Amino acid sequence: SDELVGKKVAASLRAGLKVIACVGEKESERKSNQTEEVVFRQLKAIQSHVQGNQWNSIVVAYEPVWAIGTGLTATPEQAQEVHAAIRGWLSKNVSNQVAQSTRIIYGGSVKGSNSNELATKVDIDGFLVGGASLIASEFVTIVKSGSVKFQSKL
Repeated sequence: SDELVGKKVAASLRAGLKVIACVGEKESERKSNQTEEVVFRQLKAIQSHVQGNQWNSIVVAYEPVWAIGTGLTATPEQAQEVHAAIRGWLSKNVSNQVAQSTRIIYGGSVKGSNSNELATKVDIDGFLVGGASLIASEFVTIVKSGSVKFQSKL
């Protein structure tokens, strides 16, 4: 449950760990335009167990459930939209400083073929790579997309 995830995040932080907190919607929730509602509910569950200064030990990963292991991925525009919404939620509900400093990464079937375009999006700070990390050439391409991100900030 969302509540259990919030408690696990808090316990991990108390133990001195850094946390990648994954949020994301199921396919049916995306199709019924509930993405933000679901993601915000998940973030709220984390926020209710976390102090403001603990957010610097949390990375938020937007990982749409419908993309996990399916080969499907959000379009770069869809991913950017959700990442911007997450950043906006953090600004409104935690603080602007937390919104600007929290890394928000994308984890929905990142591949070498989509990593460059995803990396150009302003609110996508990196990737949570799954199966593509097992294929050296794919993973190298994804890692190199970090230079695209760097170039876009110049």
